[in-house]
Parts: sequence; C-alpha cells; structure tokens
Amino acid sequence: MPAETRSIAVPGGQLHAASDGAGSPILLVHAGIVDSRAWDPLVPHLVDAGYRAIRYDTRGFGRSTTGDVEFSNRADLRAVLDAFGIERAAFVGNSRGAMIALDTILESPECAVAFAWVGGGIGGFEAEPPPLEIEVFERAGAIEATGDPEALADLEVAVWVDGILQPAGRAPGWIRDAVREMDLPLLQPGRVMGRPIALEPPANERLDEVRIPVIAAVGALDGAETQAAAVRLEAAVDGARRIVIPDVAHMVGMEAPETLAGLIVELVEPLGSWA
Repeated sequence: MPAETRSIAVPGGQLHAASDGAGSPILLVHAGIVDSRAWDPLVPHLVDAGYRAIRYDTRGFGRSTTGDVEFSNRADLRAVLDAFGIERAAFVGNSRGAMIALDTILESPECAVAFAWVGGGIGGFEAEPPPLEIEVFERAGAIEATGDPEALADLEVAVWVDGILQPAGRAPGWIRDAVREMDLPLLQPGRVMGRPIALEPPANERLDEVRIPVIAAVGALDGAETQAAAVRLEAAVDGARRIVIPDVAHMVGMEAPETLAGLIVELVEPLGSWA
C-alpha cells in the first residue's frame, strides 16, 4: 500500500507527513541533519511487523516550511497525530528527534504508549566530551563561521555518519551520500528554521515523570555525550533499558534498520493494540 501523505497547516508553517501500513501507530521523528527520508530503511520492517509508521519533516526540514516565528515542536508533533486521527502512538526519535519526542511525552503524556530514544539528547543535560571530540566540534564551529556549507556538510557526515574519530568513509557510501543530500540544504545561508520554544523546566529535571516503557538505543561508535545521555536516561527513567548496538554510529535507523526495528517491536509488542 503506497504511503498516505499530508500537508498539515501549523501556525506559521506547513508540515509534510506520511503514513505507511496499518495497525497500531508508531511515530518517527528524525535527526537534526536529515529529514524524514532517513527513516526509509526502517519503515518497511515496521510495516511488515504489522504496525503503521508515521513520519514527518520537522519544521524547516525537508519539505516542511516555516516563517521566522516562534513555535513549539511539541505542538507540531501533536498536529501530526491529529491530522492522521491518532490519539496515542509509540514514539521513536533519533538525535534531535529524540529530544522532541521526549519533551512531548513530558508535556502531553497521554499521547505516548512507549518510547524508543535512539542516539538522542536530553533537554538540559550536558556531558563534557573528551578533548579529541572537543577539537572536532571546535573545527565545526570554525567552518560554520566561514560560511562554507559544503565543508560543514562534509564534516557533519564524518562526525554523525562515520562516527566521531572514526576512519573517513567507515559507513556505507549510500548512507553518507543520502545524509549529505539531506543536510546540505539545511546549512545554506538564509535558511529559515523558525524559533523553537524550549520546554520548561527542561526534560533532564523531569525524567522521573516518564511512566511508559522506554529503551535507549545508542550506536557503539557514537560520541561520548550521546553515550552519557543514554546512561542518564536508563538511570533516571524507571524500567528504561539501554542497548548499545555494535559497529554503528549516530544514524542507527539507516545503518542497522532491521536491528532497530526488532528492538522497537520487542518494546511495543507486549502492549497489544493501541490503534
């Protein structure tokens, strides 16, 4: 069955969203260097397992648009659920998408039945990277200051796809190329991304409020701060389980879609139907 797509009006913008499959819904929120196409390798596995996969381009990413306005990522996520007539979903978020999903769970706990945090962050949580990683991020800042989006895209692919401090070209070429294609438009001068309103108090101060099944899946080759955030989530959320996936970095759903799908299904299967 082909994907059902929607253009969803939100204050100051439009969100592009798609739904594949049938059954209980699983909402996918992409990372900050890609758009919803990053979920292409994962979606068929979820559909084959009997679930409905919903994904969308967050505001300013991919085919979604925004004006230079203040907005809530949590409200945008809820607008996607509403547009497809979904009251509750299992949430899956990668990187920035994991932060958006977690913030929404805290603001609107009635919307989520389970949460797969994948190589994510936690609002308000910071961990000091080791010196060699700090040098890489300082280099990224210097490139950004020069206004060279091509060079910055190359470095972001090296950091987030190959893995920080990993050999250049470690990840499959098609993943590197796909991420770069999605990332480069986001780095162009003048790109309007809107002004997201942060959750207050931040998620790191409220993790004990999470009352749904949670996994924290992280690639073994991901950076130190992401690893620390996974440890923090496991320690602070009752029943949360941290899973380290070998031989992958930040883009787990692209590098190991079958493994990630298996972990998601294992998380939600005991819940039965929530459609």
